[in-house]
Amino acid sequence: MTTLGITGGRVLRPGMTVERADVLVDREAGEIVDVGSEVGADADERLDASEAVVLPGLVNAHTHVAMTLLRGYADDKPLDAWLREDVWPAEAAMGPEDVRSGARLGALEMIRSGTTGFVDMYFEVPEVAAAVDESGLRARLGHGVVTVGKEENEAREDAAESVAIAEELDGAAGGRVRTAFMPHSLTTVSDEILAEFLPEAREAGVPVHFHANETRAEVEPFAERGERPLTHARERGLLDPADFLAHGVHLDGEEIDHLAETGAGVVHCPASNMKLASGTAPVQRLLDAGVAVGLGTDGAASNNDLDMLGEVRDAALLGKLGADDASAVAAPDAVRMATAGSAAVAGLPGGRVAPGAAADLAVVSLDRAHLTPVHDPVSHLAYAARGGDVRHTVCDGRVLMRDREVLTLDADAVRATAQERAAALVDRAA
Repeated sequence: MTTLGITGGRVLRPGMTVERADVLVDREAGEIVDVGSEVGADADERLDASEAVVLPGLVNAHTHVAMTLLRGYADDKPLDAWLREDVWPAEAAMGPEDVRSGARLGALEMIRSGTTGFVDMYFEVPEVAAAVDESGLRARLGHGVVTVGKEENEAREDAAESVAIAEELDGAAGGRVRTAFMPHSLTTVSDEILAEFLPEAREAGVPVHFHANETRAEVEPFAERGERPLTHARERGLLDPADFLAHGVHLDGEEIDHLAETGAGVVHCPASNMKLASGTAPVQRLLDAGVAVGLGTDGAASNNDLDMLGEVRDAALLGKLGADDASAVAAPDAVRMATAGSAAVAGLPGGRVAPGAAADLAVVSLDRAHLTPVHDPVSHLAYAARGGDVRHTVCDGRVLMRDREVLTLDADAVRATAQERAAALVDRAA
């Protein structure tokens, strides 16, 4: 066994308490061996965590990572117009190499901000998987199905590709890639396609991930028929325990009950919801009902970054505003959503610093002016820390970033290539 010791700092434990301790990692197994006083002193390799806190690697439970190429491309529009007028035309001009470049850029950004796992819904999924493999991150990937506006054969081919990709790539990158069947949403994929291909996804043993109740416009077609979107989804078998949906902004009590009863999870994307004026998700009500809630950034075109620590702050603040209660979505709950919550919803390892857990870790420096004094490290993680405060990032026992230097990707080359491809993409789209 070769070991990694993360030494001299404090550790965020599963109960959201912080204690002074080292973390000892079995690098070959990618697993935490021990957490305690000086347990990392004799490790084969060490990372300095002095004046820092070691926490579970953050998990971005919903994004479209290659959309980093569209960061800042189209802003200040509501969701439907933004998609139809700007994003979908630009995506139609994207090729496999663009997706690979955007995914590498996103991976670089996530490593630098302490994210060790993510969930991605996009196309050209093998290119995203290649970026995951190269970067050392872990991910749950899926081909996003959209059937609206397509001929029947084209729609069926799109859904068939999502199932095939889920079967082919599950377990790639040494097991760090898992997959899902990903119909885009209940309003962009027909019931007929779902009825045909959902059984195939169940047979393949992969979960289902989809957008739901993001805007009022997504709810209205169902309301006009006297039903709710998640009632419709449940009746069609879309809310199994491993399934999870993105956004859940416009949920009512009946739908929250559906989620609590089935065990399906929700990924809250506060920054994207605010930017697109989609609304405020009832996060505290979901937590009170026992629903599994994770956090995601959504794509960088609607956020406009992949910084999960920023998302924690947004979730805590927006949760209070939405509930009209300063005690809602308290700091420990917001931090938990980005770590254990997201890992559980996405069905990815990690989410806790404890013996036997996956060695997916982020070390956040506390020796900054905006993090001084340190009365409560959990409060700082929720309200004051930023992605740039992350000192080291470890995934599956491998050091991906040491002292702010990313070790698995050439940062300058990734950025230069992404800039070139983004410029060429916008020219083609125009």
